Parts: sequence; C-alpha cells; structure tokens
Amino acid sequence: MSGHAQHPGALPSTEGLLLPLADRLLPLRPGEPGRPGGPGPHRPPRRPRPLRSAARRARAELRHAGKVFAAEALKQHRTMFGQPLVVASMLIWPLLQLAATYYTLHPIAAGSAAAARWPLAADPAKLLGFLATGALAWAFFFSLVQSAWNFSYERTTGTLELLFLSPAGRLVLMLANGAGALLQNAWLLTCFLGAAAFGFGSLDVAGPWMYPVVLLALLLPAMAWGALLNSLMVFSRDSTFVYTVLDDPMWFVGGVRLPVFALPGVLRVLGAALPLTGSLAVVRGALLERQGLAGLAPALAWLAVLCVLLLAAAVLALRLGEARAQRTGGLRLV
Repeated sequence: MSGHAQHPGALPSTEGLLLPLADRLLPLRPGEPGRPGGPGPHRPPRRPRPLRSAARRARAELRHAGKVFAAEALKQHRTMFGQPLVVASMLIWPLLQLAATYYTLHPIAAGSAAAARWPLAADPAKLLGFLATGALAWAFFFSLVQSAWNFSYERTTGTLELLFLSPAGRLVLMLANGAGALLQNAWLLTCFLGAAAFGFGSLDVAGPWMYPVVLLALLLPAMAWGALLNSLMVFSRDSTFVYTVLDDPMWFVGGVRLPVFALPGVLRVLGAALPLTGSLAVVRGALLERQGLAGLAPALAWLAVLCVLLLAAAVLALRLGEARAQRTGGLRLV
C-alpha cells in the first residue's frame, strides 16, 4: 500500500481543511449551538415567560369570543330582525303594553285606598316612571326568553349540529346567542324610555355614575339568564312550554307592573329567585328613589350571586346534555 493511505474512517486531507472553513462561513440554523438566539455552548436556554404567554392566550380567547358574538348577532339580524316592520314592532308592542297598563292602574290606584300604601300611584309622573322601568327590564329579560324559544329552530333546520361541531366554546355560544337577541330587541325601547323619562321629569338620580350601574344591573343578569335558558333549550324538544311558563308568570312575580310588596309571601319568594326582580330593584332604586351604591349594595350583591349561579347552572346543563348525547345519540337533557 502507498505511504499516503489513510485509515478508512478518516477524511481526505482536502475535505478536512475545507469543512471547518465552511462551518465558519455558512449561516447556522436557529437553535443550533453558536447562533444568536440558540442555546449556544456558553448561553443557557431561555426560560419561557408564562405571564406573557398567558396574556397572549387570553387576548386570543377574547378575539375568538368577539368573533362568535358578532357572528351570532349577524345571523339573528339576517334571519329574524332584518326587516323594518320587525324593528318597528319591537318598539310599538312594548309601548302599547305600557300604555294599557298605565291607563288601567292609574284611575283605580289614584281614587282608592291603595294610594295610602303605595304613594306613587297617585302621582302620574312617578307611576309612569315605575311602569316604564318595569317595561324596560321586561324587554331585556323577555327578549332572551324569545331567543331561547327560537333556539329550537336550530334543531329542525339541522344547524344545531353545525354549531356543536364548530370550534366555538359551548358557553360562549350560549352567551352570544342571548347577547345578539338582547342587542337587537332592547336598544330601541331603551332609547325611547330614556328620552321619555327625561322629558317627563320622573327621574331622581343620585349622580351620573349611577347610569352605568343601572346598565350593568340589567345587562349582566340578563346575559346569565339567557345563557341558562339557551343551555336548556338546546336539549329540549318542548320549548313552547317553557315560553308559556316564563311569559305572564315572570312579569307577575317579578314586580314589572305591580309592586312586589303587594304579592303574597310565596310569590315574593319565587320572585326573589328571578334575576328580573333584583334588576328591577336596582333600576328603580337608582333612577326613581335616588339611592346610591351604599343603599343598593344588598341588591347588587344578590344579583352577583344570581349571575354566578345561573352561569354555573348553564355550564352544568351543557355538560350533562353533551354527556348524555354521547351515550345515547339524542339531544335531550334527561
């Protein structure tokens, strides 16, 4: 053999000279030792930043929830609220009910002994303010009853399966369905009643900071109420029964057109379990009785407890219904 023969595993002398030069000249891929940003021989690996990643995930979830809310509102607008006649009916029908209630109660209450127990019944402006706030809260909560009732059409049209196959969260979807109905049902009546209340001079507010409190006291419990109703209606075949039960009985025990103290004790207990009753107590106390946050603190605390309970019940209903659907293949809660 020649004297220049090398070991079989060794590189030729030319390649042995060129490879180190190529390693220095060619750029390294990210993450390789020696490249800026990579671990490197003398630099420890970077530690993850849990706070930044958690904030990024939270922003992504909020953007995702916002898209679901916008999609549900657009869907409902196109399918149910897109015509001018429907928009006009959302204002005309509640106003007719308000006028009928006022002209029924005022002649009777003002000319009888009821005025001694219920002084505002003798004052037309205060009575109108009482009934107007009741109509406003009723529009918020009953629009969600209608939304849950319309949710049954998702079963017959076959779109309910698509909703459950979508990447949208279940609870987010229930909240979005109710928020879309709430936005398109109550905004017109809210604007009119606000203008009417300022025009008639029946408001007695402690300060302008109470208006956001009133709005939140209506909006948050109504959305939690709508989430529970939608969660129940997804797995119910008889939505007409729920619609009937929550129509007249809800306004009667909730104090929409009559004061709560005029009801029997059993009905007052039932009414206290409804978020409509608590929202009305806050709205009327803030707008008509000049109560501040200190005076409304018990009612606000009870509303917060009700919101938590309603959302927890909605999550429980969704999980029980989905678990049963996976076992039996049917969309029924029990």
